[in-house]
Amino acid sequence: MTDAAPLDQVFCYGTLLPGEERWHYLEPYVLAQDEDQASGRLYDTGLGYPAALFDQVGVIHGMVFTIDRLRRDEALDLLDEIEGAVAGLYHRVSLVTALGRNAYGYQFGGGIEGLTAITHGRWLDRNPQL
Repeated sequence: MTDAAPLDQVFCYGTLLPGEERWHYLEPYVLAQDEDQASGRLYDTGLGYPAALFDQVGVIHGMVFTIDRLRRDEALDLLDEIEGAVAGLYHRVSLVTALGRNAYGYQFGGGIEGLTAITHGRWLDRNPQL
């Protein structure tokens, strides 16, 4: 999907969430945040970060962050870099969340072989022993 103007909202579901290891990259750009969901399936890569496929049936729990429009391009360039979008590990895609927000999300660019499905769709609850 091609947008007429860049979006100022980003849906995050893993290590970019508050309290997670990559939150400090996103935090300086965030003006507001809300819990939300997106359609898709979440997987544990076994490497300390999740993989989302928004074109599958299921629910992914996460948060939508509103990014400062004056710093939007800077924020998206940084997120593209740390999410491996340039190398193809993840792709920035447009999506509509359960609350009807148009947002960017990062979709996994590889196959699911060797990944473990997180059937409940919540990265923060990925460890079934807890």
